[in-house]
Amino acid sequence: MNNFIEPWKIKIAAALNEFAPDTFSPSQIIAEIPPEPEMGDIGFPMFAYAKTLRKGPAQIAQMVFDKLNDSAVEIAGPYLNVRLDRAFSAKKILMDVFDGGEHCTYGKPQTMAGKKITIEFSSPNTNKPLHLGHLRNNALGESISRILAACGAELQKLCIINDRGIHICKSMLAYSEFGQGKTPESEKVKSDHFVGNWYVHFNNMLKEDIDKGYAEAKSPCMARAQELLVKWEAGDLETTALWRQMNSWAIEGMKETYSRTGISFDKFDFESETWLLGKEEVLKGLEKGIFYRETDGAVAADLSAENLDKKILLRADGTSIYITQDFGTAIKRYETRPFDKMIYVVGSEQQYHFKVLFTLLDKLGYPWAKNLYHLSYGMVKLPDGKMKSREGTVVDADDLIDSLRDMALAQIAEKEREEKVGDPAQVAEKIALGALHYYLLQAGPAKDMMFDPKESLSFNGNTGPYLQYLGARISSMLRKKNEEVTLNADNFSLLVSDAEWEVLKTLASYPEAISIAADSLDPSRLAAYLYELSKNFSRFYHECPVLGAENENLSNARLCLSKAVLKVLKDALRLICVPFLEAM
Repeated sequence: MNNFIEPWKIKIAAALNEFAPDTFSPSQIIAEIPPEPEMGDIGFPMFAYAKTLRKGPAQIAQMVFDKLNDSAVEIAGPYLNVRLDRAFSAKKILMDVFDGGEHCTYGKPQTMAGKKITIEFSSPNTNKPLHLGHLRNNALGESISRILAACGAELQKLCIINDRGIHICKSMLAYSEFGQGKTPESEKVKSDHFVGNWYVHFNNMLKEDIDKGYAEAKSPCMARAQELLVKWEAGDLETTALWRQMNSWAIEGMKETYSRTGISFDKFDFESETWLLGKEEVLKGLEKGIFYRETDGAVAADLSAENLDKKILLRADGTSIYITQDFGTAIKRYETRPFDKMIYVVGSEQQYHFKVLFTLLDKLGYPWAKNLYHLSYGMVKLPDGKMKSREGTVVDADDLIDSLRDMALAQIAEKEREEKVGDPAQVAEKIALGALHYYLLQAGPAKDMMFDPKESLSFNGNTGPYLQYLGARISSMLRKKNEEVTLNADNFSLLVSDAEWEVLKTLASYPEAISIAADSLDPSRLAAYLYELSKNFSRFYHECPVLGAENENLSNARLCLSKAVLKVLKDALRLICVPFLEAM
């Protein structure tokens, strides 16, 4: 709606300046969308100007109304409400949507043109497969990347593979002691699931030690895992060979899941390649007096002045911890490709970690540390409780998608749609991904959420399959036309009914919806827009006959409106990682 709002801002600023010359600019004029359509299309509250003009808001509204002297403007107390010319506006909105032909350039506000943004997401460990938590992370990271790129940003999508550390050594220890040469192929198990099974095996070993009376940190199996870490950092050939083999299994399996879910990266970073750089930074900080050495030999940072706790940076045995390699990774990234902003998509449980990381990088003298941002997201739970990977009850991503696909396939069979949808298995897979990604993104990132598989697959309400069905229904209607819909702009002025007008206004607000989602790093804002568009189109579809309209010109205009909705729908679904379906 900004294309319609801006001219009115100019007019209202000019009217206000009649009472206080050179005081108001168009950017200062506040515009709102009235809560009810009968109140008008654009509302301008006068409260913000009362102090300057020393008048009541309602009095100011009357003064501006008199100056404007325009039949499109109405007074409602302290508000000026504008009613747009529907016939004129319909033509402008649809021509804007169709500008650029089949390639959808509409809705791309270019508000971030020229900005270099790096975004890190997923961040898997090579000791287990991707799980439901990763699916939310992946959907957020991929969707935000697409939305920012739509606004003109130069994006670099990165995945940091946590391929070293004590957690990796746990799986390695269990396999080395009990694996007996088994492989994913010999066991007929997806390779990352194979590695994950050994992580579960280690935790069973740990439970046995605890049952014998050992404290977890002092248990024999933990001691052996720590010995493996020391050997790895020392470059022991046998240990590093085992590490390479198990990591390759894990990463190969993860990449299959990324491909299946439409998640991609420009580059994979590996902690094993940056931990030494991070360790060097810690030692430099120690020399400069930024850090200090504990009595047991560990290196730490005192962050009490920043209202943070003491932070250990190197263990007493000299091995690095998680934050150590984060130093090296961040520094290497900026040196390789300087960024205007670096976004870390990581769960809310790591908020403190990133406060410490950003603070320490700033103390180490890196000015770009102020451009680092942690996009925190909430926990994903299932109806039967929180996932716990340590106990082996984690909901693996592949298993969840398989389950959703099978449920969708059953729905297709129940409705006897197999012959109409093409390949039922492929359609069911896309419905599953649409259900999953939309459900994970329709809530704001900061919120904890309950993922309900059955609810996510519903074809009614605020779900991915409902939006996919809307796209399939419009596609079917356009196919029934049996010929290409002619874009006759002269007919667009016929779209003046209330139902048609609500769809047009929603189309007009698409660029703003993308811009808001980009500025807030929140795909749920775009999901909410899509649901609003779908509701308004459904009302139009039921109230306004399209193929059976009273005359050919009106039918053409409504077909063009439907085609415009389809174009925006397809584009917006892509931005939130929901596959489009021609039939379902």
